[in-house]
Parts: sequence; structure tokens; C-alpha cells
Amino acid sequence: MRELCNEIVQKLSIVMEDLELEENKWQNLLGNSTDKKHGDITLPCHTFSKIFRKSPNDIAIQIAENVNSELSDIAEINVINGFLNFKAKNSWLSKQISTMNSDSRLGVELENAKTIVIDYSSPNIAKRMHVGHLRSTVIGDALSRILLFKGHNVIGENHIGDWGTPFGMLIEHFIECESKNIGEIDLSTFYKDARYKFENIDDFAIRSRERVVKLQSKDPETIKLWQSLVDYSLIHFNSVYRMLNVLLDDKNLAGESIYENLLPEVVERLKSKNLIVESDGALVVFPEGWINRENEPLPLIIQKGDGGFNYATTDLACIINRVEKIECDEMLYVVGAEQSQHFSMVFQVAIDAGFMDEKIKAVHVPFGLVMGSDGKKLASREGRAITLKELLEESVDRAEKIILEKNPSMSDLERRDVSKMIGIGAIKYADLSIDRNKNYTFDWDKMLSFDGNTAPYLQYAHARICSIFRKSSIPRESTLSSEIIVKNDFEMSLCKSIIGFSESIDDSISNYSPHRLAVYLHHLAQDFASFYENCPVLVSDNEETMNSRLAICNLTARILSTGLGLLGIEAPEKM
Repeated sequence: MRELCNEIVQKLSIVMEDLELEENKWQNLLGNSTDKKHGDITLPCHTFSKIFRKSPNDIAIQIAENVNSELSDIAEINVINGFLNFKAKNSWLSKQISTMNSDSRLGVELENAKTIVIDYSSPNIAKRMHVGHLRSTVIGDALSRILLFKGHNVIGENHIGDWGTPFGMLIEHFIECESKNIGEIDLSTFYKDARYKFENIDDFAIRSRERVVKLQSKDPETIKLWQSLVDYSLIHFNSVYRMLNVLLDDKNLAGESIYENLLPEVVERLKSKNLIVESDGALVVFPEGWINRENEPLPLIIQKGDGGFNYATTDLACIINRVEKIECDEMLYVVGAEQSQHFSMVFQVAIDAGFMDEKIKAVHVPFGLVMGSDGKKLASREGRAITLKELLEESVDRAEKIILEKNPSMSDLERRDVSKMIGIGAIKYADLSIDRNKNYTFDWDKMLSFDGNTAPYLQYAHARICSIFRKSSIPRESTLSSEIIVKNDFEMSLCKSIIGFSESIDDSISNYSPHRLAVYLHHLAQDFASFYENCPVLVSDNEETMNSRLAICNLTARILSTGLGLLGIEAPEKM
């Protein structure tokens, strides 16, 4: 109820000024009430007792008496145990919700546009995408969509692993394969087989290292073979991205290879700032304040003793490119929590070296693991690695069986389309509906359930509203100009939830946490269910009430569809 709080602050300011209470002594105390029976917004007056030498209750009563007339059109005021409570009036809600109903942006205001680079997904060439890529991909995609909706210039960068020492062994392994047709290699085993040969066959390892030298010197034959592996891998990546319905495609590729020419420059720039130190043959930087377990300075390795560059070097090159070429204002790195120390050190070195100043915001957006029912990291099934594509296909198949049971009259084509929306949405929402910092357990029954905090529950709420309009033959567009009149408690609760949409978007951005939006949508769907059960829509007392309730239904559907869309989830009209 941010809008209500803002109006209360405006009216209270005059009263508090008369009482000689400075803003910083009361505004940060004003907040959402934990007991909605007493009010929506509350101001605890206990800390004022020492100032006025009165009981908190007497102080609250005094403030209430002075501000009551100013808030007569906005909120009801009551005092309980020293808490000054404000409850939105139905007339104020009606005005707010009617304005929101006619707004194509649903009350969400645009921000001053910033250029924001989001680094996410980042699979490795010559490998299939697996469950470990799920969280980075869906969290990064949701943040991209939400920030775009707020008016920012968002540049998604897929920092794929497409360069470096491993490619020597991968190219040599491909040369030795019986088939020289790149389209016949099996990405499920290709990398593992190459690694085995590299570690166990001396001659192969020697040739692999020689191949790396050829790759780095841009030998035409080697580059051609490298490009073939990249192109073939991208076919697989893009098929997964299409299934997941994420924004990434080939335009978002920003692999390690594109920064390769910048790596020597990174070293020279660090040297020019006197940050480079030689340690056991390697070139390192010791960012201030970082120590290891032995209480010794912790190095960030820039160039290994054999002349090869490290991940940190590439990440520093990325920062130079994003700051100087893209001219970004903000960089988000949606990468697992295990990389937190690495990014903290890289960001500090980048600032120390002048690659970016403190006006540029660089943020590591960490996340936890996807766990199996056995409490271990979900990575394999019956000893076999689970690919992300297989997981998505299985979810769609499971969803189709559920839809067939619930709606057997649906056509095969329609059922398949709806099953894709539900199956893919279920996996994405299971991830996005929890705090990204936490691990979560992958549970088919829970994520595909039509009850609880799941995508199918929200999708069904949207489909139910669509069915109301199909039955009524009233166009949804006709409700956009309708006045919404809030009369009973169920309408009031639902409208209060609706008004919170903009706040949920801003909360998601401020914490880089899409689960804030997901939690909001679940509460909205719950409030709609209560409204639907208790407030007849098409069999109403009069036309005015029917039109108002139809408008509330359509506004709820618009928010559900928009909110799910910002999470990268489709909202079917039939289920």
C-alpha cells in the first residue's frame, strides 16, 4: 500500500511539524501493518513518549485528532495500544483502482533509463546445457524483462565458454573421431571423452597443447574446426532457449573469445597502475583486504606461469568492454553463489585499476542450488547426467497428462500448446518463486500442482477469468473504461492486492529478486479466488455492480498475464 502511505505522509507532515517532530524521527517508523484487521498502515508512537512525556496511546490519539479531517477522504483512523492505524477507505480504493484500470502500464511508472548489462546463462561449448544452467538462465531472463518493463536499456550477454586451453583437446578429439561430420557428434559424451584422452594419453595431450598454440595464433584450419564446434553447440543452446522462452539468441553471444585480444591490454593497464606482482612465475594482483586461511594476502591470478590467462583476466576485459564500448551504467552477473569471492575481488581490482569508477554499479547476483529429493545437488538420474532439454521435455509430457485428465475435450493441438505453457512455466516458477539465495528441492508433484504457490495455480486463475468473459460474451476491452466501485471486504482485499503491483516490481528490482514479484502474484491469485467465491460477477444485483466486478476481473487477469510474462511465463486462456 505504498500509494496510501505516500498520501498519509503528506497529510501527517503538517501535524508532525506542529509537534516539532523532525521527519527522520517518524517517517521511517511508518509502515505496513502486520495486523490488517486494525489497518493497512501503522505508526507506532512508543518512541515519542520520552519527547512528549506522555503515554504512547495519548500521543497517538493527539496525532489522530489533528490529522483526522485531513484524511477524511482517504483513510479511517484508529488507535490501539499506542499504535496509530490507517485503513484505506473504499472510496479512496475505488478512485485508485479505477485510475489503474484505464492505465495501459497498470500503474507501473517508467524510471530514468539506464544501460544495464546482464551476464547470464553462460554454457560451455561442446557440452549440453544441464540443470546447473537453469537458475542463471531463468533468473537473468526475469531480471531482463522486469528492467525492460521499467524503461531501461537492457543488454543481455551470454558469456559462453568458447576459448582457452580445453579447445586444444576438443579439436584434436574431433579430428580423431571416425565421423568428420560435426552434426554426428554426441555433445553428451564429447567433452568427457576428450578429457579422458587428454589425461591418459600422453601423445594426445602433447598434440592438444600444440593445438592451443595454433588456436591462439589464429591458424586458419584450427579456427575453422573451432568455429564448427561453436556453431554446432549453438544449435543445441538455441533449441533450449526457445523451449524456455527466454530472450537470449545469437545476438546476445559474448563469449570468452571476443575478449581474447583485450587480455594483454588488461595486463599492461594493471602494470601501469603498479598493481601487478610476480608470484611463483605468475602475474597476480593482491587486492587490499583479502587474505587466505593462513592470513596471507590472497592473490587474483592475471597471467599463469605458462603465459596463459585466467578467468579473472577475461572478466576484467569484460568490464573494460562494457564500460568503454557499451558505456553501461550497471552490470549484473547472474552467477552461482560459489563465485562470490571471485567477483568481489575482480570488482575491487577493476576500481583500483580505473577500469570503472564508483558511479558504475557492478553487482554479483548469486543463487543457490537445485537439489534432488535425496538432498543432494540435482545433476544426474540413475548415474546419467540430466540435460536441461530432457528435463523440459519431461515437464511438458507430465503437464499434458494432467491436462488430458482435467480437460479431455480439448483438441490435441490446443492441449499440446497449453501443456508447453504449463510444463515450462512450472519449472521456471518453481525456481523464481523462492529467494534466489536459497537452495530448493526439485519436486514434480509440487511444481505441477494446481494448488499452492505454483505456476499452474496462477495460470488457472488467469484462465478462469478468461472463461468468465467467454460465458458472458462481453469483450474484455469494454471494461477498461469502467468505474470500479469497492463495496465489500472481498472486493476491498482484491483491490488492495491489485494496487500493490507496481510496488512488487520495484521490490524485485531493488533486491534483484524476481521472487518478490512471484510472491505478489500468488497473493493476488489467492485474493481473486476469495473474491470469485463470494462475489457473483455475472449474476449481480445490478448492471453497475456487474460492470465493476467485470472490470476488477479483467484488471486482475491483465496483472496476472503481465506479471507472469515478466517472469518469462505464458498465461493460457484455457486450461
